[in-house]
Amino acid sequence: MSTLKNKSSHHVYDVVIVGGGTAGIAAAASLLKRHPRLEIAVVEPSANHYYQPGWTLVGAGLMPYEQTHRPMIQVLPDDVIWYQQRVRTIAPRRRWIALGSGQQLQYRVLIIAMGLTLNWKGIEGLEETLGSNGVSSNYMPELSPYTWQNIQALTTGRALFTQPLETIKCAGAPQKTMYLACDHWRKAGVLSNVDVHFHNSRASLFGIDAFVPVLSKYLEHYGISHHSQEELVAVDGTHRQAFFRYQGDQGLREYEARFDMLHVVPPQCAPALISDCGLADSGGWLDVDPGTLQHTYFPTIFGIGDVCGTGNAKTAAAVRAQMPVVTDNVLAVLRGAMPKQKYDGYGACPLTVEHGRVVLAEFDYSGELQPSLPQWLVGSTEPSRLAWWVKTQLMPRYYWNGLLKGRKRLL
Repeated sequence: MSTLKNKSSHHVYDVVIVGGGTAGIAAAASLLKRHPRLEIAVVEPSANHYYQPGWTLVGAGLMPYEQTHRPMIQVLPDDVIWYQQRVRTIAPRRRWIALGSGQQLQYRVLIIAMGLTLNWKGIEGLEETLGSNGVSSNYMPELSPYTWQNIQALTTGRALFTQPLETIKCAGAPQKTMYLACDHWRKAGVLSNVDVHFHNSRASLFGIDAFVPVLSKYLEHYGISHHSQEELVAVDGTHRQAFFRYQGDQGLREYEARFDMLHVVPPQCAPALISDCGLADSGGWLDVDPGTLQHTYFPTIFGIGDVCGTGNAKTAAAVRAQMPVVTDNVLAVLRGAMPKQKYDGYGACPLTVEHGRVVLAEFDYSGELQPSLPQWLVGSTEPSRLAWWVKTQLMPRYYWNGLLKGRKRLL
């Protein structure tokens, strides 16, 4: 198992990876599969590792919460050095990072896999009421069981589901939660008694136009009211009131909506450290080439996963496609060569539209569909039972036993 080892202050790691989430562990495992003698350090403060795609299923009563996390020591690759600390700063010109303890780690190549930051404070009053008063969020793992409790308890009343304007991890997750809730209420015979609203800060229902028609059909099927370009700005949990802002004819306007259940997706952004260390693009994300994933200004730095300022969907599927690109290009730089592998922006979002059916949305930077399964088995824009099996059975097994082991192939 991975352990924390003391190295001298002059020791230089071949690769230092900042972040022990999906992207960081997958990158470390892939590098060691190709070059077992590399000295790799992973910096990650968390004691547990989470299977984030499972939280939507937990929130719908379809997966036990306990199956979504394991101790970090069990999932880190053998032979990496784990520093269970936070990063204080990154000095890209000097090729070292400073940990919270003050210790410095020197590197030949740095991989930044820090993910993104959930800004719970970005919605006034949200932190004070999360986990009570019918307010939940599957983006906080320990609250996903509470989401399911709220869904089960609601037999009449109003349910609100929100999506922020900012780039978020798994852009389909807000709708997945809503559709699975509606499917439960339909089967329980109470959907007609539940007034369901989707408050979407964006203009479009989904970022890829090809999937909008089928999602629109499900909005109609469940009787969901869709409010586009409305942003949740405050919550009063005690009085069960949500406050939304929208652009009216005479400027920004706000209104309040009563709720019995509220599922919130918080605003999200890149970690502040990226900007603080001069590594960010204009949006605050890690400034990398969208193809090679090499930093625009610092050739010994690469990015992988949600932290990157690239136009792909921020999902585990994107990490699966980025992993061999980053691995090949990091090894090239370590040899003194130029990176040649290119990432095409592949991302996937399994849209769970009802229990037993999923729309498997797969696409690249250009928005072109990139189906990975035979289309005679899975329609590229229609819900299917096979895609449900992929989402609920194949993907969790592949995640723990494939992706985190550095393997790209699903089967």
